[in-house]
Amino acid sequence: MPLLNKLRTSVPGGSGGHPAERSLTRLRTALTLFFALDGFLFAGWVVRIPAIKQQTGASAGDLGLALLGVSAGAVVTMTLTGRLCRRFGSHPVTVASAVLLSLSIALPPLTHSALALGLVLLVFGTGYGGINVAMNSAAVDLVAALRRPVMPSFHAAFSLGGMVGAGLGGLVAGGLSPTAHLLGLTVAGLVLTAVAGPVLLRHPSPATPEAVPAEGRAPGGRLDGRSRRLVTVFGVIALCTAYGEGALADWGALHLEQDLHTHPGVAAAGYSVFALTMTAGRLSGTAMLERLGQTRTLVAGGATAATGMLLGALAPTVWLALLGFAVTGLGLANIFPVAVARAGAVAGPAGVAAASTLGYGGMLLGPPTIGFLADWFSLPVALTTVAVLAGGAALIGYAARDATATGRRP
Repeated sequence: MPLLNKLRTSVPGGSGGHPAERSLTRLRTALTLFFALDGFLFAGWVVRIPAIKQQTGASAGDLGLALLGVSAGAVVTMTLTGRLCRRFGSHPVTVASAVLLSLSIALPPLTHSALALGLVLLVFGTGYGGINVAMNSAAVDLVAALRRPVMPSFHAAFSLGGMVGAGLGGLVAGGLSPTAHLLGLTVAGLVLTAVAGPVLLRHPSPATPEAVPAEGRAPGGRLDGRSRRLVTVFGVIALCTAYGEGALADWGALHLEQDLHTHPGVAAAGYSVFALTMTAGRLSGTAMLERLGQTRTLVAGGATAATGMLLGALAPTVWLALLGFAVTGLGLANIFPVAVARAGAVAGPAGVAAASTLGYGGMLLGPPTIGFLADWFSLPVALTTVAVLAGGAALIGYAARDATATGRRP
């Protein structure tokens, strides 16, 4: 406990001096590396899915069922990781999840049937879900200790890691087998964990679970009714954002190629433009939050994303559609980090777990929903639902502008 108190009081403006400030800086660097590792490993797996499909001989339907293993493992683990973080601390759980994620990414190329693939993807999803909740919980505590809204910078690292992982995977796909490639990712993940993990293990979280407002918890550590409702609100905001990410990842290129008749190479650039502007938006997110505050950032982001997606879905030309995708990425960039941070401020790791689970559910819900709506109406009309949900996130964020666990203004 003395170390925890020292960390909490030695941030700029406190009386603890420079050693604790350096400790917080090291923690921030280590956590940033774990966020980047998460995006890097997941993107590396995604780019090898076609090769794994061919190796296992799975049909499109069988592959879809196997891929549900990632989702099932992640969602189930996310609901449990909050409890693990409260019991063991978010730092050890982050390190353990990173080890599991790194080891499990080498398993898919070793399978030769859709059933075996689905089973190993359950393990991969467990690591992915665990690290997402644990590192976000650790980041919420660190943001509170730093007293600066730096949450978007962590998610920018995730986006950058994903871009590097996808780019590297594309470069080596022609020369390396999936087994060699994903085994290389395992080695890289374990090396980075060995470098950054000890920093987390040596330094306890700068904010203890007791730092979560006691009035937000019922006896026994359970959330009271108001806190549970607030966490659900922020989780729905995260869902609205993740819905758009999932929809554009799976359907953006097809819209450009099928509806606007562009070259496949240009169509492939659609998601890249979206991901690039989302990364840029997250890199500037801390400055935006310091200038505008959480509510204005949520509202402005949702409104911007809604406008951009309407343009991207309904534009008559490819270049206007690409502009719309770029604007959408800027708008969505900081909504998820802010929503998760606010859920964590209300309810600690349990809040992060609940909001992350809802958000991940939105990423799962988006692609199939777009597919069904495209069959019933058209793909451009289906993509406008991204704009509708982004606008909804803005409205919900504004309605929850004064929300705290106790009902008092923050």
